[in-house]
Amino acid sequence: MADTLHHRIAARHLLVPGYGVGNVPHLASFLPEVERVDRRQFVSSNTDAVAGWGFKPTAKRARAIAAQKNLPYIALEDGFLRSVGLGEAGAPPLSMVADDIGIYYDARSPSRIETLLEDGGWRSPELIARAETAMRQIAEYGLSKTNAAPRLDHRALQAAKKRRVLVVDQTLGDVSIEGGLADTQRFAKMLEVAKRDESDAEIIVRRHPAVAAGLKKGCIPDDALSGVTLLDSEGRAADILKQVDAVYCVTSLMGFEALMLSKPVRCFGMPFYAGWGATRDEVRCERRTAKRTTEEIFAAGYILYSRYVDPIGGQPTTLEATIERLRNWRRVADRNSGHFAAIGFTPWKRAAVRNMLSGPRNSVRFHRSVEKAEKDARAHAGKLLIWSGKEDPERREQLGRAAVPVWRMEDGFLRSRGLGSDFHLPASIVIDDRGMYFDRHSNSRLEAILENTEFSAELIERAAQLREKLVSAKISKYNVGGAAEIDPPAGKQAILVVGQVEDDRSIERGTADIKTNLGLLKAVHTDHPDAYIVYKPHPDVETGNRKGRIPVDECNRLADQVVSGANIDACIAACDSLATMTSLAGFEALMRGKTVMTYGGPFYAGWGLTEDRLSFERRTSKLSLDALVAGTLILYPRYIHPPTRLPCTPEEIVDWLSSDAPAPGHKRLRWFRALWASISGAKPVRY
Repeated sequence: MADTLHHRIAARHLLVPGYGVGNVPHLASFLPEVERVDRRQFVSSNTDAVAGWGFKPTAKRARAIAAQKNLPYIALEDGFLRSVGLGEAGAPPLSMVADDIGIYYDARSPSRIETLLEDGGWRSPELIARAETAMRQIAEYGLSKTNAAPRLDHRALQAAKKRRVLVVDQTLGDVSIEGGLADTQRFAKMLEVAKRDESDAEIIVRRHPAVAAGLKKGCIPDDALSGVTLLDSEGRAADILKQVDAVYCVTSLMGFEALMLSKPVRCFGMPFYAGWGATRDEVRCERRTAKRTTEEIFAAGYILYSRYVDPIGGQPTTLEATIERLRNWRRVADRNSGHFAAIGFTPWKRAAVRNMLSGPRNSVRFHRSVEKAEKDARAHAGKLLIWSGKEDPERREQLGRAAVPVWRMEDGFLRSRGLGSDFHLPASIVIDDRGMYFDRHSNSRLEAILENTEFSAELIERAAQLREKLVSAKISKYNVGGAAEIDPPAGKQAILVVGQVEDDRSIERGTADIKTNLGLLKAVHTDHPDAYIVYKPHPDVETGNRKGRIPVDECNRLADQVVSGANIDACIAACDSLATMTSLAGFEALMRGKTVMTYGGPFYAGWGLTEDRLSFERRTSKLSLDALVAGTLILYPRYIHPPTRLPCTPEEIVDWLSSDAPAPGHKRLRWFRALWASISGAKPVRY
C-alpha cells in the first residue's frame, strides 16, 4: 500500500527535458498525480509544468524552458533514503522529492518542506508515532541516504577516554553549502569553534570518503587539521555517530541522522532540519519561526515530503516498506562484498552469476583452474567460488588444500519456469561457505541455520504464509510439465517415487547404499509391496539431457504407473506419500502435507518431519514444518527478480513464477542470449 500524498504538484502534463532525469526508473510512479510525463526536449501545447533535477547546474535548461514559457518549475531530487549504491553508479532511487516551491537544501528561498514545517497543520498523534517507529528502525539498522559503506572498522576509533565531538566536512562545491546560507570558509570557522568550545574533548574530523581517496577536495583546509583525530576510514554514518557525544556540521544530512540518535547538533549552515529549535544554530533563517521536534521534522521530511516507489513492482509504496527493502538489499550487498575468483561456470551462465553477486563493494573474475583461481583470490584477499556441480574428486582435493576461503554456489529451490539444462537462468541461488546443502558429509550453512537458529514468531508466521502461497500457486523448482493422470485403486496407498539425475552431485554426496533410480525403485517396491507405486522420471532425464534412465521392462515390473511429462506438483497432489533419495520434491511434498520417506540424506531429513532410512547424528533439533521453510526458503538462498535483475524476496519470486514468468521457449535462442550477455561484458544491475 502506498502513502497518500500530502502535497500534490499542480501539473497534468509535465515536461522533463534532458536524458538524465527522464531515464529515472519508474519516474511516472514517483509522480502519480501527473497524467503524463513527457520525456522530450521542447514543450507542447499541453505542457503545464517543467521538471528538472533540483537547482543544480544540470537542471539549467529545464529552468530556462520554464522561465521562457512562464511555466511552473518542479524540482526533483533524491529522497533521504535513496539506495544502497550511488546514483552515479547506476543504482535506481527508492525515494524522491518533488518540490513545487523550491528545494529542501536551498534555504535562500522557501521550499515545500519548509512550508510544511512552518505550517504544522498536518501533525497528529498517529503520524508522530509512525515517525518515532521509523526513526528507531533507521537508527537500529544504521540506514542512510546511500548505504554502500561497510561497517566501521573497530580499529578506526578506539575506546573513548573522554568526550568526543564529531566535525563533519563536506566536498568542495556541494550545492547544499551555498544553498544552506554558508560558504567554504564556514568549515574552517566551525573547526575553530569546536576546538575553542570543546577544549577538553577529542575532536574528530570526518572527511568524505571521496576526499580521503583523493577523488574530490574537502572544505576544511589541511592546515586546520592539526590536533584533531582525522577519520578517513570508510564506514557507516550510524557506526560513527554512535561513538561520539556531539556533532558539528554545516549542511550535511549526517547532522539530522545524529538528531535521530539523540545527539546534540550544532549547525554552521541552514540545512532543512535547522532553524526549528532541534539544533543549536549559528545561522538564522527569518522565515522559520515555528518550533519543531526531531520527530516532527522527520515526519515532514521522510513521510510527507518524500515519495517512495517499489523497485520490483514499480508502484508507489511506503516509507516502512522502503526501510525494509534497503535493510534487505544492504544485507545482500554485505554478503556479496569482496572479490570472487570463480571456477566451474559455463560461459553462458557467467552474466547471471555476476548479477547474482552484484554489489557496490564486489568484483568477480572467472578462471579455468583451481590454481589460477586460488592465486587470484590470494592477491585480492578474496574467496574462491566454485559451481558445486563442477567439483569433481580432483578439484575437491585441490580445494581442500587451498589457502583461501572456498565458497560453493548452486541453484536455489525456487529456480525458474524451465530447466537449467535448457538454459533457463536461475531466479535464486545458494552460496555456502561451509559445504553444500545436498552434502550429508559436511555441516553446510543451511544445516547450521536449521540446527542453531531461534526462529522468531514473526519469521515462523512469514514462513507459514510463504508456504501457503507456494502451495496455492502450485509452484515448484522448475515449474514444467502438464497434468498428471494418476488414479490408484481404492484402498491402496499411492507412493510417488521421484527419479533424479544420477550423475548429479546431490546423488554423489547425499546418498549411501542406494545411488540409482533403479535402486530406489527396487527398495520402495520391497518395503511397500502392497502400495500403488508411481514412478516419475526427472525432467532432465526425460529430455535426454542427463543420466538416469531406467530400462522400460524394469520400470514396468517395479512400478504400477510411470508418469512422463507431468508437473511435480500435480503428481504430489495425486499421491499419499513420496519416496526419494535426495530430491527437492521431498521438501515440496512436506509443504503439501504429504508423508515423505527418504532413502538418502537430503537437507530436510533428520529433523523429525520425515521417515528416514539413514541416521543424522549432527541434526539434533526437532523442527516444525514452518521453521524448516523459514531456514530453507527465507534465510539461506538469495533471490534475483528476473525482469529487473534486482535482489528481491521469495514472495516476489513466487508472484513472478505464478503470473509473470515466461513459459519455456526456444532452447537455442535462450542459450545464445545468455552467452551473448556473458561475452559482451554486460554489466550487472546496481542497487
